Amino acid sequence: MTEFIQGSPGVSLARLFKEVDSARLIELLDPEIYSILASTAPDVIAGPTFPGICAKLVDARAILQSKTDRQKLLRLLSSDKASELLIKLKEAPTNNPSTQLTTIDFSKAAVKLIIDFFGLEDEERVAQPLEPEIQPTQIEYGLFLHQRDVAKRTMKVMDVYPHKALLHMPTGSGKTRTSMDIVVRHLADQEPTLIIWLAQSAELLNQAASEFQRAWKNIGNRQLPIYRFWGKYSADLEFARDGILVAGFSKLHALYQRDANMIMRLGDRTSLIVVDEAHQAIAPTYKALIEKLHSKKPENRLLGLSATPGRTWNDVEKDAHLSDFFDNKKVTLEIEGFPDPVSYLEKEGYLAKPVFKLIESHISNEFKAEHSIGNEEFGDYSDDQLELISADSDRNQTILREAESLLKNHLRVILFASSVKHAKLLVAILIARGFDADFITGETPHSVRERIIRKFKQNDSTPRILCNYGVLTTGFDAPLTSAALIARPTRSLVLYSQMVGRVIRGPKQGGNAHAEIVTIVDPSLPGFGSVADAFTNWDDVWGDPINKSPS
Repeated sequence: MTEFIQGSPGVSLARLFKEVDSARLIELLDPEIYSILASTAPDVIAGPTFPGICAKLVDARAILQSKTDRQKLLRLLSSDKASELLIKLKEAPTNNPSTQLTTIDFSKAAVKLIIDFFGLEDEERVAQPLEPEIQPTQIEYGLFLHQRDVAKRTMKVMDVYPHKALLHMPTGSGKTRTSMDIVVRHLADQEPTLIIWLAQSAELLNQAASEFQRAWKNIGNRQLPIYRFWGKYSADLEFARDGILVAGFSKLHALYQRDANMIMRLGDRTSLIVVDEAHQAIAPTYKALIEKLHSKKPENRLLGLSATPGRTWNDVEKDAHLSDFFDNKKVTLEIEGFPDPVSYLEKEGYLAKPVFKLIESHISNEFKAEHSIGNEEFGDYSDDQLELISADSDRNQTILREAESLLKNHLRVILFASSVKHAKLLVAILIARGFDADFITGETPHSVRERIIRKFKQNDSTPRILCNYGVLTTGFDAPLTSAALIARPTRSLVLYSQMVGRVIRGPKQGGNAHAEIVTIVDPSLPGFGSVADAFTNWDDVWGDPINKSPS
């Protein structure tokens, strides 16, 4: 009896070929192959393995597509199998079913049915779909076009002695992401080497370490350590030779004071120093530290990062010192056809479109005079003055009213208070009024801070407000945040821009299309209202941007 394929009617070619003589099988073989086989191994043709060899050599699908060859194959079927196939083809078997099969004009559908009958896989059914001829590749850690452009120009500028550059990108445009691309490519090319990333706040340092981990995981070329050296972190730097050292300014400067030789040894192993929030670089203590690291070897590179490349709002001399420190080599994010990059980034959805609202809250002239507030020619408010301002009852009622209004229209609101006590006071009142409110200050324990921030970042429908003083102006990333209430008076355009920057991440970066920034101001004191103006404020100090994008 002819063997049925398990789970399917029909017959396998291997079994079918075993039941017929060699002469009939030879007709199915390629003549050239048969000729070679007959001359080199004639005993195989007469042997028991020949049917199995034929089953492997015969291209059954090609045979079934040809009428002549198909007839040769179908004539091999026994009467019962030929009748079975005819029934599947909806034909009534006659007395000679094998011959009957050879007279049928097979359609494409019938050929597919025969393919199934012989236990052959239907290639059209089981084959994997072809990949598209044009198919985008997937990347885990890419840059936008404008980021790639400014990164290339920055690396080109740093190639020229004295190997310095300041990368100038607006807040929220991916400054850390862009500069980290420069870092990882430098590390990949220089082996072994050390990169030192300097910043002041724990938020910025944590952000840098996390961003490097993500970048190196996707585009790095070897195992590398991250040396953490800030706050409670005290990595042993004696054997740091290859990798990235993420260090707090104050902690590394304290090491410099204790062991200047250690800094010199680090400078010997270092090829790139990155200074986040670079406007701080010319503070005397930090400047000396940076110069020691950068000048140890003439080929060492120095990269500053800033959205606000100046020290002050109106002290040109101090701002010029910063420009001189970086050899007047500022590489600016530029977009052809736009007066400033902020306009482009907002239009294309990389930044949210901010709506600025200034709320007047007058501090009495008597109060100002009594406490010497607003009389300084330069400089920001002192801690004592901020504490006094935060005690003004009428001003606090204005702040609370605006906070409640924002919470009706936004799920996440960040409030910048005037002092630690001020943050606590505002939160206490907001909680008493039924709002989900928390505060973070420099006094908040790290574990508590992490828990509060994690809760604030949760993607749920509960409106939340996070009050802070002095800790969330930089390095804080909560894309769902769409409103800021700036209740801390400041003359610092740098600080103001940093506070605004917490809420202007656009939809292309996981943020919002629009952002609302409410600033509590005394109209007799300086105020700020445009991110674009903040971006171009120091252009006169630096001169024309170098190494412009090609037009």
